[in-house]
Amino acid sequence: MSGNLDMAGAGTYKGNIVTSYLADTSVFEGGRISPLAYIDSSFVPGSFYAECVLFHEASEGSPPEHSHDDFDEIVMFFGTDPERPHELCGEVEWWMGGEKYMLTQSCMIFVPKGLRHCPVYLRRVDRPILNLSTGPSGSYRRDGIEQQPGT
Repeated sequence: MSGNLDMAGAGTYKGNIVTSYLADTSVFEGGRISPLAYIDSSFVPGSFYAECVLFHEASEGSPPEHSHDDFDEIVMFFGTDPERPHELCGEVEWWMGGEKYMLTQSCMIFVPKGLRHCPVYLRRVDRPILNLSTGPSGSYRRDGIEQQPGT
């Protein structure tokens, strides 16, 4: 469940360390997105959901506008140029509360529960962009329905 770990003396909490994308990765076929890691309470009992993917190319695909009525969410976009870590090295179009934001800097976005957000479009990707999201919920749900991550 936790991928291949090389931990000398690993013991009680080995199952809490996730090194792979445990959910269905078929939604990422095509090579534009690399799913890196996913965790929720169905894989590690008691955990909340967190997801990490790497965008390699611009994309028109997006989750639909939605909200999370029972949890806040934090969505993050980070550039991967070690010489310019605050530069996104691309352009992300992010919608929140019906307003469009063009992101060009590494950032964290707080999305209060109930706030409608998305779509999100990767308009330009000069270097891979790391995308993470997390929320204090045992699983990823939007509009009150449990969803497969990435859809």
